[in-house]
Amino acid sequence: MGRHRKKPESTVRRKSVIALSGLVPGVVSVTTLATQASAAEVTPAVHAIALLPTGSSSGSADSGSSSGSADSGSSSGSSTPEIPGIAATAYKVAAAELAVEQPRCHMPWQLLAGIGRVESHHANNGNVDMFGTARRNIYGPALDGTLAHNEIIRDHNGKFARAEGPMQFMPTTWAHYARPGSNPQNLFDASYTAGNYLCSGGLNMNKPEQRTAAILRYNHSMAYVTQVMGWAHRYT
Repeated sequence: MGRHRKKPESTVRRKSVIALSGLVPGVVSVTTLATQASAAEVTPAVHAIALLPTGSSSGSADSGSSSGSADSGSSSGSSTPEIPGIAATAYKVAAAELAVEQPRCHMPWQLLAGIGRVESHHANNGNVDMFGTARRNIYGPALDGTLAHNEIIRDHNGKFARAEGPMQFMPTTWAHYARPGSNPQNLFDASYTAGNYLCSGGLNMNKPEQRTAAILRYNHSMAYVTQVMGWAHRYT
């Protein structure tokens, strides 16, 4: 689809206050997104995530394409690597929304955080504006087959496609699973869309085999599954 044209912030779907009190156990509220850094204390229902050993991965975009956003899977001397406050808020809000909309999915925010860590280091360590939109658009490499395991994918203009945003979505997949008017470069929109994609088809993240199948949709690589789950466990 070519380069993403950023929408004016006035057109991006955003609420100044997201009230989730009483909807999901453990979620108190998420107030004014301008103060997300303090919202890491907001905790939706947390579901157990089985530990898988961390390992190397070729990185990923969604739909089984490799974007080259490889992550070592190791923490910098910390057993609980920190997540930028606004990124943590985005993952928790997405999980809370999905708990209401698709309660059978049991989406834990830590799984979304694991994907966000592997795909973009949480939008380049939280380099986003007050609404969660990347200050510099995030793109994966052109899917022209030059990187190992990359598929060759062209957009409707004949140009090589690129995964977009902090959760690295291909434009066609984004169009199918995102809410209307969403921005793939926005952490809140991307986190919700990633969860919606993983939950689609009625999958239950509490069941290891279904959770694995969901992550394999994102990147058809068991090394990728291991890496994402390794980070998810660290965040639990």
